[in-house]
Amino acid sequence: MPKLVCLTAGFTDRVFDVPAEKASIGRLEDNRFPLPEPSVSSHHCEVSVKGDDIVVKDLGSTNGTFINENQLAPEKETPLRPGQTLRLGQVEFRYETGKRQTEQPRPTVKIGDAAGSPTTVIAKKNSPFAKKTNNTNKIFLAVGAVLVVIIIALLVVAFLGIGQGTP
Repeated sequence: MPKLVCLTAGFTDRVFDVPAEKASIGRLEDNRFPLPEPSVSSHHCEVSVKGDDIVVKDLGSTNGTFINENQLAPEKETPLRPGQTLRLGQVEFRYETGKRQTEQPRPTVKIGDAAGSPTTVIAKKNSPFAKKTNNTNKIFLAVGAVLVVIIIALLVVAFLGIGQGTP
């Protein structure tokens, strides 16, 4: 039976047997395949089997549905072929037919891991999920350090000034 095997850390125990009839995948429990992950929409996509392929239809998801890093057009059925990867938000699956295939270890993908090989990378440089640099924290730390130095200098001047006052 065709199945979607999850490759993302924290979900690697999830294997979805894909039925012939349409089945939805999404964050909510009313989906055929619930997937409680914030980057997955409430009702993210629909999947069904057609021949040797799985047909995937994005249901207008917020973070998109991707086959081998190519984003699917909303509401358009697109075939997913054996061995290809399906990504919903930050969660990645590989399509396995259940037929005897060459045994290869399943790579585990960490959410946000941008240092892996091309087949295991989720967060890419231009991805909305890539880690953002935050210079604001550095600015606050620098301003705070300057203020601490000024306050210490004022305290030293104040204490030295008290002992040197005129009688």
